[in-house]
Amino acid sequence: MNALIHATFGITDFWTFVIGTIFIVLLPGPNSLYVLSVAAQRGVRQGYRGACGIFLGDLILMVLSAGGMASLLKTNPSLFYVVKYVGAAYLAWIGLQMLRGCWLGWKNRNQAVAEVQRAIEPGDPFTKALVISLMNPKAILFFISFFIQFVDPAFEHPLLSYGLLALICQICSFTYLTVIIFIGVRLAESFRQRRRLSAGVTGGVGAMFIGFGAKLASATL
Repeated sequence: MNALIHATFGITDFWTFVIGTIFIVLLPGPNSLYVLSVAAQRGVRQGYRGACGIFLGDLILMVLSAGGMASLLKTNPSLFYVVKYVGAAYLAWIGLQMLRGCWLGWKNRNQAVAEVQRAIEPGDPFTKALVISLMNPKAILFFISFFIQFVDPAFEHPLLSYGLLALICQICSFTYLTVIIFIGVRLAESFRQRRRLSAGVTGGVGAMFIGFGAKLASATL
């Protein structure tokens, strides 16, 4: 294992990647905010359904990176623009749904919980989390650019090095999302008792999703 690390990254690059991975995973993003909202509204089990969608989406992005997606996007700027603008539109759409739930919640306190639940979680958490994972700023800024630069294409067994990086990413992601899920469940009761607070938080998250969409729309590769 040590020989693999040395040959593939060099010890400095390896630990730079590990630290970078941890901090990027910990940054608030569409994935973690979505899982937090699902866990708060529907409990631990549904929170993990969303997390599983994220794991699958991340795995798909890693495989695409290993298969040369970064090179494909660099040599096909029009494809890159399609990918990022479709993703930006999807994130903005989710944000607008949440802002609508926030407005309805403040307008009619009796409808707040039902409307906010529909705004945050209108469908299956696994499917929606999978799509969010494939269409978010980290997909463009991390898995397809930052991730790929730490693997030497001339390395004798590149799939092993990609596998090692993927394992590190998924361990960090699993640990972080587990914490997020249980925090969401703990906060759920307080949010249910304070409906306007719940609506306000939903509006804040919706605004962040719109911000993520804007960030993705301005991304460069």
